[in-house]
Amino acid sequence: VKSCVLLAGLLAAGETAVIEPEASRDHTERMLLGAGVDVRRDGLRVSLDRAEGIELPDLVVPGDPSSAAFHLAAAAIVPGSRILLRNMGSNWTRTGFLRILERMGATLGAELEPAGAPLTRGEPVCDLEMAHAGLRGTVVRADEVPLAIDELPLVALLGCFAEGETIVSGAAELRVKESDRIATVVDGLRGLGATIEATRDGFVVAGTGGLRGGVLHAHGDHRLAMLGAVAGLASAEGVEVVGMEAASVSYPGFVGDLAQLAVI
Repeated sequence: VKSCVLLAGLLAAGETAVIEPEASRDHTERMLLGAGVDVRRDGLRVSLDRAEGIELPDLVVPGDPSSAAFHLAAAAIVPGSRILLRNMGSNWTRTGFLRILERMGATLGAELEPAGAPLTRGEPVCDLEMAHAGLRGTVVRADEVPLAIDELPLVALLGCFAEGETIVSGAAELRVKESDRIATVVDGLRGLGATIEATRDGFVVAGTGGLRGGVLHAHGDHRLAMLGAVAGLASAEGVEVVGMEAASVSYPGFVGDLAQLAVI
């Protein structure tokens, strides 16, 4: 919504401003700044004035952190894994999942702005390395949710392989995604052997160190399909994902990339 309002503001008379309840992704602001638009931020208030005839210079889009998260989760739960992701976007508004991963015990090694990184017009990038590690449960607070909303289903999966309890709250927005992700993630993981309960605005996972496996229905949700594929890598009996084609909505090459990493 913020991006729509700001883009509309480029052709509106006077100042257009958005006041956010919490800090959210700022890719649009960075892109417009790169095009010479005077985008102003004062705390949670973002504003701009009418701007005609702007020209956006060529830019390279960094690797998507939300897509990379599935490979990072796979490395975290598959014994013997090690992965290196090059030129991944490291915008601070997209790294909430990485901070949760570290809190759960993952060891991340990042080289910020590596030599030879492409020109990204204000979007920071990094080379990120991660290896398999023992995980522990964690509590994801409501104030962390906006910066990790798309990766919270993966937090539920990681919680299944962790020691202790993993709790996510303040994430009611998950109920109005491509599916009701609280319901579909809880039902899907429970069908694979997880001990997990839904709450009004999140879920509670009792870590058992692994999953049995089975069948997971994607319900047309790309992130649920990819979650099922990752779960299958580390479950005892594997996972059959019904509706895997949904992954192509955001990541058409997901299955091929996973295969290239020699994990399926």
